[in-house]
Amino acid sequence: MGKFSSLFGGLSCKNTKMPESFYIKIGKKCVNDVGKEVLRSMIKEAKKNELILNSSGVVDACGSKNFASVYSKRGMKAANQDCVLVWEEFGCQEDMMFCGVFDGHGTWGHYVSKHVRDSMPSSLLRNWQETLAAASDDPKFELTTDKNVRQFNIWKQGYLKTCAAVDRELKQHRTVDAFNSGTTAVTIVRQGDNIFISNVGDSRAVLATASDDGTLVPVQLTMDFKPNIPQEAERIMQCNGRVFCLDDEPGVHRVWLPAEEKPGLAMSRALGDFCVKDFGVISVPEVTQRSITSKDQFIILATDGVWDVISNQEAVQIVSSTPDKRKAAKRIVECAARAWKRKRRGIAADDISAICLFFHPYASTVSKV
Repeated sequence: MGKFSSLFGGLSCKNTKMPESFYIKIGKKCVNDVGKEVLRSMIKEAKKNELILNSSGVVDACGSKNFASVYSKRGMKAANQDCVLVWEEFGCQEDMMFCGVFDGHGTWGHYVSKHVRDSMPSSLLRNWQETLAAASDDPKFELTTDKNVRQFNIWKQGYLKTCAAVDRELKQHRTVDAFNSGTTAVTIVRQGDNIFISNVGDSRAVLATASDDGTLVPVQLTMDFKPNIPQEAERIMQCNGRVFCLDDEPGVHRVWLPAEEKPGLAMSRALGDFCVKDFGVISVPEVTQRSITSKDQFIILATDGVWDVISNQEAVQIVSSTPDKRKAAKRIVECAARAWKRKRRGIAADDISAICLFFHPYASTVSKV
């Protein structure tokens, strides 16, 4: 990504050439009709207006509450199997933003992560709209819970449907072999002052928030779904999968087939990896919500290439001490790359990717990271 210009005024439905059916009425509400034709037009316009970023760069839209720094670095593999995505004004909604990192693994991992990165946002928009429409038709919808809970339930159902749909697509894909390959997916949607976090696998989201004395402290927003987590291991073993470490990898728990020494998957949840889907590995996301406060400063989304060698506190310190926030993601990736050489001597460095999403706007700029 060469630049993310501050010159565009922000894409909105009212000034974008979208199909006339883009808005539909549901009772007293008006929601987006995100059919396939509309989605294609929406994505095309977003790319044209530089609202979608899927490589290293900066997102800094004029008038936006969001500022994002993105960077990805290939490790010692033949191809970078990490993928990243930031979509400002997600779904043509001025108060929404989508961010995600996807860490592929296996021979076809780079194709799997790319497919999931490209298909998940549009699938999520469809499922969000359908869930919202169904909820709006329920006369009890407005009465049963408060607004934040209703909003969370809609996004949670949307994410659950989306991960299931994306996994089905992968299984049926004619050119991407996801039998022995897969990907993680940690994503967030910011809608106004709420963030909705979805996690499959062992990539991670960490929030930096100010403590009472003003210092920044990390809050881990996601769980690293490793096979040694008790509830994860129990599910795998109940499905006749096995969990154990190799002699030369003490402490690294992996998932194995009942009677074969493969695949050795180092996570308990993933999209793809169909060779172990009957043995306890699932694609069900953990979905959570957080309301952004004035103390919350930024979120770091990163693949395990960062978290294997850098702690949450170190990551927050690196980002907060970077003078030029446009280069925050690049700095954390470079720090992780140096930490691999120092802490993991003799082990090939993993692919390393990060998104730093700041909640307070910085000066708009045209930047190449």
